[in-house]
Amino acid sequence: MAEIVSLAEAIAAAVHDGDSLAMEGFTHLIPHAAGHEVIRQRRRGLTLIRMTPDVIYDQMIGAGCASKLVFSWAGNPGVGSLHRFRDAVENDWPTPLEIEEHSHAGMANRYVAGASGLPFAILRGYRGTSLTTHTSGVAEIECPFTGETLTAVSALRPDVAVIHAQQADRLGNVQFWGITGVQKEAVLAAAHSVVTVEEIVDALPPRIGAVVLPAWTVGFVALVPGGAHPSYAQGYSARDNDFYLAWDAISRDRDAFAAWLDEHVYASSAEAAERPR
Repeated sequence: MAEIVSLAEAIAAAVHDGDSLAMEGFTHLIPHAAGHEVIRQRRRGLTLIRMTPDVIYDQMIGAGCASKLVFSWAGNPGVGSLHRFRDAVENDWPTPLEIEEHSHAGMANRYVAGASGLPFAILRGYRGTSLTTHTSGVAEIECPFTGETLTAVSALRPDVAVIHAQQADRLGNVQFWGITGVQKEAVLAAAHSVVTVEEIVDALPPRIGAVVLPAWTVGFVALVPGGAHPSYAQGYSARDNDFYLAWDAISRDRDAFAAWLDEHVYASSAEAAERPR
Protein backbone atom coordinates (compact mmCIF):
# COMPACT_ATOMS: atom_id res chain seq x y z
CA MET A 1 0.00 0.00 0.00
CA ALA A 2 1.11 3.56 -0.67
CA GLU A 3 2.91 5.48 2.05
CA ILE A 4 2.20 9.19 2.42
CA VAL A 5 5.54 10.85 3.18
CA SER A 6 7.46 14.03 2.39
CA LEU A 7 8.95 14.47 -1.08
CA ALA A 8 12.48 14.25 0.31
CA GLU A 9 11.63 10.97 2.07
CA ALA A 10 9.97 9.54 -1.03
CA ILE A 11 12.91 10.24 -3.33
CA ALA A 12 15.44 9.05 -0.76
CA ALA A 13 13.59 5.75 -0.39
CA ALA A 14 12.74 5.12 -4.04
CA VAL A 15 15.52 6.56 -6.23
CA HIS A 16 19.10 5.29 -6.01
CA ASP A 17 22.29 5.81 -8.01
CA GLY A 18 22.27 3.76 -11.21
CA ASP A 19 18.48 3.34 -11.33
CA SER A 20 16.36 3.57 -14.46
CA LEU A 21 13.95 6.42 -13.75
CA ALA A 22 10.84 7.33 -15.75
CA MET A 23 9.29 10.74 -15.02
CA GLU A 24 6.20 11.06 -17.17
CA GLY A 25 3.62 13.74 -17.88
CA PHE A 26 2.81 15.13 -21.32
CA THR A 27 2.70 18.96 -21.38
CA HIS A 28 0.58 18.65 -18.24
CA LEU A 29 1.38 17.29 -14.77
CA ILE A 30 5.14 17.09 -15.38
CA PRO A 31 6.79 16.21 -12.03
CA HIS A 32 9.29 19.09 -11.85
CA ALA A 33 9.44 19.26 -8.05
CA ALA A 34 10.34 15.58 -7.84
CA GLY A 35 13.05 16.06 -10.46
CA HIS A 36 14.50 18.90 -8.42
CA GLU A 37 14.58 16.67 -5.37
CA VAL A 38 16.53 14.06 -7.34
CA ILE A 39 19.02 16.82 -8.20
CA ARG A 40 19.19 17.99 -4.58
CA GLN A 41 19.92 14.46 -3.42
CA ARG A 42 22.69 14.32 -6.05
CA ARG A 43 21.71 11.03 -7.62
CA ARG A 44 24.19 9.83 -10.26
CA GLY A 45 24.35 7.35 -13.11
CA LEU A 46 20.61 7.37 -13.78
CA THR A 47 19.05 6.05 -16.98
CA LEU A 48 16.37 8.66 -17.59
CA ILE A 49 13.30 7.48 -19.51
CA ARG A 50 10.70 9.85 -20.92
CA MET A 51 8.58 10.11 -24.04
CA THR A 52 9.21 13.85 -24.36
CA PRO A 53 12.29 14.99 -22.44
CA ASP A 54 11.89 18.71 -21.91
CA VAL A 55 13.01 21.24 -19.31
CA ILE A 56 13.05 18.93 -16.26
CA TYR A 57 15.37 16.43 -17.93
CA ASP A 58 17.48 19.28 -19.30
CA GLN A 59 17.98 20.35 -15.70
CA MET A 60 18.71 16.85 -14.42
CA ILE A 61 21.16 16.13 -17.25
CA GLY A 62 22.92 19.45 -16.67
CA ALA A 63 23.14 18.70 -12.95
CA GLY A 64 25.04 15.48 -13.71
CA CYS A 65 22.32 13.02 -12.69
CA ALA A 66 22.14 11.03 -15.93
CA SER A 67 24.37 8.64 -17.83
CA LYS A 68 21.76 7.58 -20.41
CA LEU A 69 18.54 8.94 -21.92
CA VAL A 70 15.84 6.71 -23.44
CA PHE A 71 13.34 8.91 -25.28
CA SER A 72 11.26 9.69 -28.34
CA TRP A 73 11.54 13.48 -28.71
CA ALA A 74 13.53 16.16 -26.91
CA GLY A 75 13.13 19.92 -26.85
CA ASN A 76 11.95 23.00 -24.98
CA PRO A 77 8.32 22.88 -26.14
CA GLY A 78 7.37 25.88 -28.23
CA VAL A 79 10.85 27.41 -27.83
CA GLY A 80 13.70 25.30 -29.24
CA SER A 81 16.56 23.06 -28.19
CA LEU A 82 17.51 21.67 -24.80
CA HIS A 83 20.95 23.19 -24.38
CA ARG A 84 22.10 21.17 -21.36
CA PHE A 85 21.10 17.99 -23.21
CA ARG A 86 22.97 19.14 -26.31
CA ASP A 87 26.06 20.02 -24.27
CA ALA A 88 26.09 16.55 -22.71
CA VAL A 89 25.75 14.79 -26.07
CA GLU A 90 28.13 17.03 -28.02
CA ASN A 91 30.73 17.87 -25.35
CA ASP A 92 30.30 15.28 -22.56
CA TRP A 93 29.46 18.09 -20.10
CA PRO A 94 29.03 17.62 -17.22
CA THR A 95 29.26 13.88 -17.98
CA PRO A 96 28.91 11.79 -21.17
CA LEU A 97 25.33 10.91 -22.05
CA GLU A 98 24.34 7.78 -23.99
CA ILE A 99 21.12 8.17 -25.97
CA GLU A 100 18.55 5.63 -27.17
CA GLU A 101 15.85 7.12 -29.40
CA HIS A 102 12.46 5.64 -30.28
CA SER A 103 9.22 6.91 -31.76
CA HIS A 104 6.32 8.08 -29.60
CA ALA A 105 4.37 4.98 -30.60
CA GLY A 106 7.33 2.76 -29.78
CA MET A 107 7.77 4.25 -26.31
CA ALA A 108 4.06 4.16 -25.51
CA ASN A 109 3.80 0.52 -26.55
CA ARG A 110 6.92 -0.36 -24.57
CA TYR A 111 5.27 1.06 -21.44
CA VAL A 112 2.07 -0.86 -22.18
CA ALA A 113 4.05 -4.09 -22.52
CA GLY A 114 5.81 -3.44 -19.22
CA ALA A 115 2.54 -2.64 -17.47
CA SER A 116 0.99 -5.81 -18.91
CA GLY A 117 3.81 -8.06 -17.75
CA LEU A 118 4.73 -8.90 -21.36
CA PRO A 119 8.30 -9.04 -22.74
CA PHE A 120 7.56 -6.91 -25.81
CA ALA A 121 4.94 -5.08 -27.86
CA ILE A 122 4.36 -5.31 -31.62
CA LEU A 123 4.14 -2.46 -34.13
CA ARG A 124 3.66 -1.96 -37.84
CA GLY A 125 5.00 1.59 -37.78
CA TYR A 126 8.72 0.72 -37.80
CA ARG A 127 8.58 -1.34 -40.99
CA GLY A 128 10.86 -0.04 -43.71
CA THR A 129 13.20 1.74 -41.30
CA SER A 130 16.72 0.88 -40.15
CA LEU A 131 15.82 1.10 -36.46
CA THR A 132 16.33 -2.64 -35.96
CA THR A 133 20.03 -2.25 -36.80
CA HIS A 134 20.62 0.97 -34.86
CA THR A 135 18.42 0.81 -31.75
CA SER A 136 18.50 -1.73 -28.95
CA GLY A 137 15.20 -3.30 -28.01
CA VAL A 138 13.85 -3.20 -31.58
CA ALA A 139 13.67 -6.35 -33.71
CA GLU A 140 11.72 -7.74 -36.66
CA ILE A 141 9.31 -10.54 -35.85
CA GLU A 142 7.11 -12.79 -38.00
CA CYS A 143 3.45 -13.10 -37.13
CA PRO A 144 2.80 -16.83 -36.45
CA PHE A 145 -0.69 -16.57 -37.94
CA THR A 146 -0.24 -14.52 -41.13
CA GLY A 147 3.50 -14.60 -41.80
CA GLU A 148 3.54 -10.78 -41.85
CA THR A 149 6.80 -9.13 -40.81
CA LEU A 150 6.23 -6.81 -37.84
CA THR A 151 8.46 -5.01 -35.38
CA ALA A 152 8.82 -6.00 -31.73
CA VAL A 153 9.83 -3.41 -29.15
CA SER A 154 11.07 -4.56 -25.76
CA ALA A 155 9.04 -3.79 -22.66
CA LEU A 156 9.97 -0.83 -20.50
CA ARG A 157 10.23 -1.77 -16.82
CA PRO A 158 11.79 1.18 -15.01
CA ASP A 159 13.19 0.75 -11.54
CA VAL A 160 11.19 3.84 -10.55
CA ALA A 161 8.36 5.85 -12.09
CA VAL A 162 7.53 9.35 -10.88
CA ILE A 163 4.39 11.28 -11.82
CA HIS A 164 2.43 14.30 -10.62
CA ALA A 165 -1.33 14.13 -10.05
CA GLN A 166 -4.11 16.35 -8.83
CA GLN A 167 -5.37 14.35 -5.86
CA ALA A 168 -4.73 11.49 -3.49
CA ASP A 169 -6.88 10.33 -0.61
CA ARG A 170 -5.57 9.50 2.84
CA LEU A 171 -5.19 5.83 1.92
CA GLY A 172 -2.89 6.66 -0.99
CA ASN A 173 -5.33 6.17 -3.87
CA VAL A 174 -4.41 8.65 -6.63
CA GLN A 175 -6.63 10.46 -9.14
CA PHE A 176 -5.60 12.60 -12.11
CA TRP A 177 -7.34 13.98 -15.19
CA GLY A 178 -6.78 16.16 -18.24
CA ILE A 179 -3.97 15.19 -20.62
CA THR A 180 -2.97 11.92 -19.03
CA GLY A 181 -0.29 10.58 -21.38
CA VAL A 182 1.36 7.36 -20.23
CA GLN A 183 1.51 8.09 -16.49
CA LYS A 184 -0.67 5.11 -15.58
CA GLU A 185 1.32 2.72 -17.73
CA ALA A 186 4.64 4.02 -16.38
CA VAL A 187 3.57 3.46 -12.78
CA LEU A 188 2.21 -0.01 -13.50
CA ALA A 189 5.36 -0.96 -15.42
CA ALA A 190 7.80 0.20 -12.73
CA ALA A 191 9.15 -1.71 -9.77
CA HIS A 192 8.68 1.35 -7.52
CA SER A 193 6.77 4.61 -7.84
CA VAL A 194 6.45 8.09 -6.40
CA VAL A 195 3.39 10.30 -6.97
CA THR A 196 3.39 13.97 -6.02
CA VAL A 197 -0.05 15.55 -5.68
CA GLU A 198 -1.67 18.95 -5.49
CA GLU A 199 -3.85 18.00 -2.54
CA ILE A 200 -4.80 15.16 -0.25
CA VAL A 201 -8.54 14.73 0.25
CA ASP A 202 -10.70 12.58 2.49
CA ALA A 203 -12.27 10.84 -0.51
CA LEU A 204 -11.70 11.02 -4.25
CA PRO A 205 -14.75 12.63 -5.86
CA PRO A 206 -16.04 10.78 -8.95
CA ARG A 207 -14.85 12.59 -12.08
CA ILE A 208 -15.62 11.74 -15.70
CA GLY A 209 -12.48 10.76 -17.60
CA ALA A 210 -10.23 10.61 -14.54
CA VAL A 211 -7.58 7.92 -14.07
CA VAL A 212 -7.47 6.32 -10.64
CA LEU A 213 -4.40 4.45 -9.42
CA PRO A 214 -5.33 2.26 -6.45
CA ALA A 215 -3.10 2.59 -3.41
CA TRP A 216 -1.71 -0.91 -3.92
CA THR A 217 -0.15 0.16 -7.25
CA VAL A 218 1.67 3.16 -5.75
CA GLY A 219 4.77 3.19 -3.55
CA PHE A 220 4.90 6.71 -2.13
CA VAL A 221 2.62 9.73 -2.22
CA ALA A 222 3.93 13.22 -1.38
CA LEU A 223 1.90 16.39 -1.02
CA VAL A 224 3.58 18.99 -3.25
CA PRO A 225 1.24 21.85 -4.28
CA GLY A 226 2.60 23.45 -7.45
CA GLY A 227 4.78 20.42 -8.04
CA ALA A 228 4.23 20.54 -11.80
CA HIS A 229 5.47 24.12 -12.26
CA PRO A 230 6.32 25.42 -14.89
CA SER A 231 3.98 22.92 -16.55
CA TYR A 232 0.38 22.98 -15.39
CA ALA A 233 -2.06 20.93 -13.36
CA GLN A 234 -5.55 21.16 -14.80
CA GLY A 235 -7.90 22.70 -12.25
CA TYR A 236 -5.01 23.92 -10.07
CA SER A 237 -2.45 25.94 -12.02
CA ALA A 238 -1.67 27.43 -15.43
CA ARG A 239 1.36 26.79 -17.63
CA ASP A 240 4.15 29.30 -16.99
CA ASN A 241 5.01 30.14 -20.59
CA ASP A 242 7.41 32.90 -19.48
CA PHE A 243 9.57 30.34 -17.71
CA TYR A 244 9.95 28.19 -20.82
CA LEU A 245 11.06 31.24 -22.76
CA ALA A 246 13.47 32.29 -20.01
CA TRP A 247 14.91 28.78 -19.81
CA ASP A 248 16.36 29.07 -23.30
CA ALA A 249 18.76 31.83 -22.21
CA ILE A 250 19.50 30.31 -18.81
CA SER A 251 20.35 26.90 -20.23
CA ARG A 252 22.58 28.14 -23.06
CA ASP A 253 25.34 29.20 -20.65
CA ARG A 254 26.96 26.80 -18.17
CA ASP A 255 27.60 29.48 -15.56
CA ALA A 256 24.07 30.89 -15.82
CA PHE A 257 22.68 27.38 -15.48
CA ALA A 258 24.84 26.65 -12.44
CA ALA A 259 23.73 29.90 -10.81
CA TRP A 260 20.09 29.04 -11.48
CA LEU A 261 20.54 25.60 -9.89
CA ASP A 262 22.20 27.11 -6.83
CA GLU A 263 19.40 29.63 -6.32
CA HIS A 264 16.30 27.64 -7.26
CA VAL A 265 17.18 24.01 -6.51
CA TYR A 266 20.10 23.50 -4.14
CA ALA A 267 19.17 26.44 -1.88
CA SER A 268 15.49 25.49 -1.80
CA SER A 269 13.67 23.02 0.41
CA ALA A 270 11.75 20.18 -1.17
CA GLU A 271 8.51 21.67 0.11
CA ALA A 272 9.06 25.15 -1.37
CA ALA A 273 11.15 24.54 -4.47
CA GLU A 274 8.40 24.35 -7.05
CA ARG A 275 5.91 26.91 -5.87
CA PRO A 276 5.37 29.48 -8.61
CA ARG A 277 8.01 32.18 -8.74
